[in-house]
Amino acid sequence: MFFNLFLVQYYSMLKVRLQRTGKRGQAYFRVVVVEHTKKPKGKFLELLGNYDPHKKEFKVNMERVNYWISKGTQVSPTVNNLLVNYKYWDKPKMLSWKPKKKQATSDQQQTTKKETSSETTVEQKLTEETKEEAKQEEVKQEESPIEPAPEV
Repeated sequence: MFFNLFLVQYYSMLKVRLQRTGKRGQAYFRVVVVEHTKKPKGKFLELLGNYDPHKKEFKVNMERVNYWISKGTQVSPTVNNLLVNYKYWDKPKMLSWKPKKKQATSDQQQTTKKETSSETTVEQKLTEETKEEAKQEEVKQEESPIEPAPEV
């Protein structure tokens, strides 16, 4: 009985995720079930499939994936998106990464706002000047009519 409780507790924090293998520049991934606190290249509980990004091949044992999900295992966003892309299931895609936001102090933000506003005013002035010059050239061309060539 204690052993069964231990297994339920142990398997409560598992993930289906990718484990990178292969040489540098030749990435190859395994789809594995692993505890989420373990190192990415550590031991895994079960090998569910593999992914070769160079050949665009993704093979996975969906029976075992569904088994682990029924036990409460979560799927990483990357594996979920691969399963959706290769049409293994019809679930929505997940956001797999977030771009880092640069944290700037209030002084830096104010100076960047001033710089951008001064740049836009300079650009606006340049575009206005070029428009005015183009209008002046058109007016000059209209004022000086082209005389037809005399017939010989």
